Amino acid sequence: MKGIKQIAIGIAFLLVFLTACKEQKSTQTEKNIEQKVEQLLQQMTLEEKLGQMNQISPFGDDEAIKEGVKNGTIGSILNIIEPNQVNELQRIALEESRLGIPILIARDVIHGFKTIFPIPLGQAATFNPITVEYGARIAAIEASSVGIQWTFAPMIDISRDPRWGRIAESLGEDPYLASTLGSAMVRGFQGDSLHLPTAIAACPKHFVGYGASEGGKDYNSTFIPERQLRNVYLPPFEAAAQAGAATFMTSFNDNDGIPATANSFVLKDILRDEWNFDGIVVTDWASAAEMITHGFVADDKEATEKSVNAGVDMEMVSGMFIRRIPELIKEGKVKEQTINQAVRNILRIKFRLGLFDNPYVDEQAPSPFYNAHHLEAAKQMAVESMILLKNEKETLPLSTDIKTLAVVGPMADAPHDQLGTWIFDGDKQYTQTPLAALKKEFGDQFNILYEPGLEFSRDRNTKHFPQAVNIAQKADAVVLFLGEEAILTGEAHSLADINLVGAQSELVKVLAQTGKPLITVIMAGRPLAIEQEVKLSDAVLYSFHPGTMGGPALVDLLFGKEVPSGKTPVTFPKTSGQIPIYYAHNNTGRPATGNELLLDQIPLEAGQTSLGNTSFHLDAGFHPLFPFGYGLSYTTFEYSNIQLSANQLKEHEVLTISFDLENTGKLRGTEIAQLYVRDVVGSITRPIKELKRYKRVTLDPKEKQKVTFELPIKELAFWNIDLKRVVEPGEFHLWVAPHSAATGEPLVFEVI
Repeated sequence: MKGIKQIAIGIAFLLVFLTACKEQKSTQTEKNIEQKVEQLLQQMTLEEKLGQMNQISPFGDDEAIKEGVKNGTIGSILNIIEPNQVNELQRIALEESRLGIPILIARDVIHGFKTIFPIPLGQAATFNPITVEYGARIAAIEASSVGIQWTFAPMIDISRDPRWGRIAESLGEDPYLASTLGSAMVRGFQGDSLHLPTAIAACPKHFVGYGASEGGKDYNSTFIPERQLRNVYLPPFEAAAQAGAATFMTSFNDNDGIPATANSFVLKDILRDEWNFDGIVVTDWASAAEMITHGFVADDKEATEKSVNAGVDMEMVSGMFIRRIPELIKEGKVKEQTINQAVRNILRIKFRLGLFDNPYVDEQAPSPFYNAHHLEAAKQMAVESMILLKNEKETLPLSTDIKTLAVVGPMADAPHDQLGTWIFDGDKQYTQTPLAALKKEFGDQFNILYEPGLEFSRDRNTKHFPQAVNIAQKADAVVLFLGEEAILTGEAHSLADINLVGAQSELVKVLAQTGKPLITVIMAGRPLAIEQEVKLSDAVLYSFHPGTMGGPALVDLLFGKEVPSGKTPVTFPKTSGQIPIYYAHNNTGRPATGNELLLDQIPLEAGQTSLGNTSFHLDAGFHPLFPFGYGLSYTTFEYSNIQLSANQLKEHEVLTISFDLENTGKLRGTEIAQLYVRDVVGSITRPIKELKRYKRVTLDPKEKQKVTFELPIKELAFWNIDLKRVVEPGEFHLWVAPHSAATGEPLVFEVI
């Protein structure tokens, strides 16, 4: 209830903030916008049109940039965050350029601008679109205050390989979860209207399939057939388009040999024609030029030709379009009407953002950075994002009656790394670390002993281990903060091995040998293979890099002021060798039963048998370390009386699922109830389970609540053997459960 009240207070603050804005951008009808776009387009020279398609990043020559703005050869600028610079460039664009077209100022605002929220993978662990939307709204308020009008987020690549560094920026492995949360981010960034002074244009990325990079290596090729592309990788992008996303970004990868930046099938046939998208399509950083390295084109001229003809509107940073398009038009390889359409798309978004009315920043306005409401929202999201993976003998929550607490580990006081990847503007001076939060909250109440043991996550020097063991032996409990530095995830930071780096595993072992209650807290940008560390710990709390307010959030959870509710947004493997591993896999013709012999059980000189003839790893077994959707609480929940509104339904009907959810424990807590469905027989093999709904339900001790899900049967559609999106009649299985691996007999219904 506290979190809900805080969010309500914050929303009220936002409304006051918006009302107080003195210069509102004028509202315009779409018809008026289209008329203005056409009027402007008719006046433009080819050079000015190409200028709109040219996005630059500052290259040190301010006068050259000003001259480019004045001449109309720059349409968008990345990475300018000083309001006075923004205002001067916009003044030149409006007052000194021939046509007065404003500049679109862009910046990567991924999980906060100044107030940093948990990394997107952590946000996905909340299973809470309201919290996620609110975080994006705050990010937009802070970013727009310095003149930023466009962010390259959300990143909604379906990510099923934790070796890939950019999994940290993603919303996990599940298309439905990524769709709901990605749409929430779009709404948060853009607000109720792009005309709002605090709205910034969202840019879903990377279109499309980047999360399937072969081997988990960044920029790598993907091999996704169209049917899988449509059933798994496209749904979050379609949901973002339906939510009104103003722009889309092409991906670095080639899929089946075709680089995304020149893939007219996804950029034109799907995005434009099927989804009716009319915003800007921008390349990723030099992704058009990189097609030369791909071996897809011979030079930048051919790269320009294929990108523009495939449906790209704006080129990021390499300057190819403005150099090469004139000769391509002369040669008839690019039509000017293609250029006109690209410029229409760009101008349309600039009008929708209200930039022609007022592109300026109020340099005298109070700064919204790090205000109390924003920090409270960041803390609440961090609380909801943290996942309790283990809690033997009710080790957590800790009692405030303890006399001495040992705090150990390289992530206990790491203000920079706690913020996570892809942070350009967050300031570590504002980060509240767990150590600082513990001292602030309990420094006068009990003794806090601190020894990092390792200076940073990759540190292999064990010289401080004796001191760590010493303080552990003196303490009533040990809280060990491990994980990975921010630089170990994100773009170009893929790993072949996702075990804890450095000597962190050895630190767990020596502390476990003290016999003191050991609580291990992991701060990381990906799911790590921590099977042995979990076994050695009495309790494990997983915190994806939690942002500015991660410290106070963790302290509240450790001492029971808050109760964990986060769920795993990706499957946690036992070992890197299990990757790729995800819950919504196909069954195979020989699924494992769980009764097969494992590596250490095979008799010596066994006959050359197939040991069960099923699909599993001899060494890793049958299951992941933790399944998708998994997370414990300090209380317990019981599901009962699950009922369906009908056992036979038609495609136009809605299935209502009801059940009783009871808090059977002693503490107030929040459960994330999840609805999974299996299409038993299809024209193509179907996943063993698919998430279709989820709901956060908060209950007092012994409270029971009737919960309902409504599932339109049309949402059971998939792209079938004929590549048509249909609901196929037949039998379906349904589970309401706390996670994807919950066992039990399914409910059965039939689509007729």
